[in-house]
Amino acid sequence: MLEVYVPATSANIGPGYDCLGLCLDLFNKFTFEELESGLQFEGCDEAFANEDNLVYKTMLFFYDKVKPKKIPKGIKISFENNIPICRGLGSSSTCIVAGLMAANVLSEANLSKDEILKLAIELEGHPDNVAPAIYGNMIIAFMEDGNLYHESIEVPKEIRFLAMVPDFELSTEKARAVLPKEIPHKDGVFNVSRCALLIAAFTKNNLDLVKVACKDKFHQDYRSHLINNYDDIVAYANKLDSLGTFLSGAGPTIMTLVKDGDDEIVEKMKSYLSTLENNWQILDLHCDPNGAYYKEV
Repeated sequence: MLEVYVPATSANIGPGYDCLGLCLDLFNKFTFEELESGLQFEGCDEAFANEDNLVYKTMLFFYDKVKPKKIPKGIKISFENNIPICRGLGSSSTCIVAGLMAANVLSEANLSKDEILKLAIELEGHPDNVAPAIYGNMIIAFMEDGNLYHESIEVPKEIRFLAMVPDFELSTEKARAVLPKEIPHKDGVFNVSRCALLIAAFTKNNLDLVKVACKDKFHQDYRSHLINNYDDIVAYANKLDSLGTFLSGAGPTIMTLVKDGDDEIVEKMKSYLSTLENNWQILDLHCDPNGAYYKEV
């Protein structure tokens, strides 16, 4: 039996659209048990307990691409879901990473993390969620001419990531559909400068720079109207003097950063969110430095 643990992730971090993401210390657990034959599921919605299940389809993708000598005859997949679905915290990426890691171990293919990441990007389309899920920390990653390039940025340990999660979903497809096909040159310059500053701020532990570095012209302004009270929440978080605030992935989760010990900001934020029309919960998280892992039990 194999247990695979895959963390939540937050993509883009404001200006790092489709190339920057960070790993969070909230994990989905997937258990894989080899069977003599057949396919079984436990702990997932009945609508996904079939051959179209993303974890299972990912395993089949792995076997088709890698063609290992050993492939399980049957499999039982059990789910322990702790990451909110369709909220911009990488829940679908956990399924892809879990499927690839499990297939790699069960088939004894022994692919490296880079090789697994390439397969994950092929499935996901971009690396901003799958790369930090596999490697941990904050990761900048991209593909060029079939080659993978990535580097890890160590996030200061004292930063708390407050994921403000609403009671409504927002599909990635819908969030991408509102984005323009072209952007003005000045917006490109804006994002390049903020993304560079954000990486420098974390690397040098200069947290005073994070608030301005989280600003973005590529996607947040276009997606904000899809999220009830987005502008109000961001304005209130800035009023409380949080370190910075950004849309987590495609949303609707909004992420605000505070330092360890800033409990007053957290309580005020919770109180404010309780006055809004939708129900919002705060997940109080830190960056996870290690990423996905597995245990053979």
